[in-house]
Amino acid sequence: MKYTYLGRSGLKVSKLCLGTMNFGVDTDEKESFRIMDAALDAGINFFDTANIYGWGENAGLTEEIIGRWFALGGGRREKVVLATKFYGDMHNPLDGPNGEGGLSAYKIRRHLDASLQRLQTDHIELYQMHHVDRNVSWDELWEAFQVQQNQGKIGYVGSSNFAARDLVKAQYEAKIKHKFGLVSEQHKYSLLCRLPELEVLPAAEEYGIGVVAWSPLDGGLLGGNALKPEAGSRTSKDKRVEKFRPQIEAFSALCKELGESDANVALAWTLINPAMTAPIIGPRTLAQLQNSLRVVEISLDASTLERLNQIFPGPGGEAPQAYAW
Repeated sequence: MKYTYLGRSGLKVSKLCLGTMNFGVDTDEKESFRIMDAALDAGINFFDTANIYGWGENAGLTEEIIGRWFALGGGRREKVVLATKFYGDMHNPLDGPNGEGGLSAYKIRRHLDASLQRLQTDHIELYQMHHVDRNVSWDELWEAFQVQQNQGKIGYVGSSNFAARDLVKAQYEAKIKHKFGLVSEQHKYSLLCRLPELEVLPAAEEYGIGVVAWSPLDGGLLGGNALKPEAGSRTSKDKRVEKFRPQIEAFSALCKELGESDANVALAWTLINPAMTAPIIGPRTLAQLQNSLRVVEISLDASTLERLNQIFPGPGGEAPQAYAW
């Protein structure tokens, strides 16, 4: 496995991030354990989750599964760079009106402590805001994060689904308060979703924020089975298949020429951008994880990248040239 720094931090993480959102939902606990063991054996040390995974009334279930896996010992917790997220409603009646989606010092304290309990650990390497909340000041947030860092409960702070202006604001406010600031931004990015190339990725690179790509296969459309999905699968219900059929067909033909799977080429492509730290892979089965391990070995040459640009055109060029009249 290949490794890189998490943004401008001194923390090294694998260039593939294990996403756990399927654990307890589409993947039972036994298979989840097998996937995590295999990921660790393959050198994947970067695990991502969120307090709401499990969803709805089952929010927190995924963290609980990871916690029970850590409790098996064998250095599992010590070997993992653990990332979780907070923002959403955890359906806890004791939260009252503060249970609604958002960020606050209240949520940082209560939801972090609850995540630590479910995960059966005393610290989290990367604590991420799952969405932006412009009703909360950075005065409040950076001070609240600092308290948790001083207590040793979190190592670094990251964001998710932030616009470029939010990343810049966060780093500016951190600098004037003498805080370290954000080290990562988790953002949707794929061959079918290249809008972040205009502002988010350039801003992240300039401010030392490593980008972690979520949905790099765009809900399975780039996974190789979109045109012939299994009955009942997520892709079989995706109404976008017909809209993107010509592009998906051209992409599959190119991948066949390369002798690589569609999913692995799509994942490898995300790593081309210099702002990228890792794409999130969200395997539902052990086989899916094992098939993804080759991604970090794939090298896409200039002619292949040009063909991919033709199939999946970018958002109009790189900023600021994209805005030229």
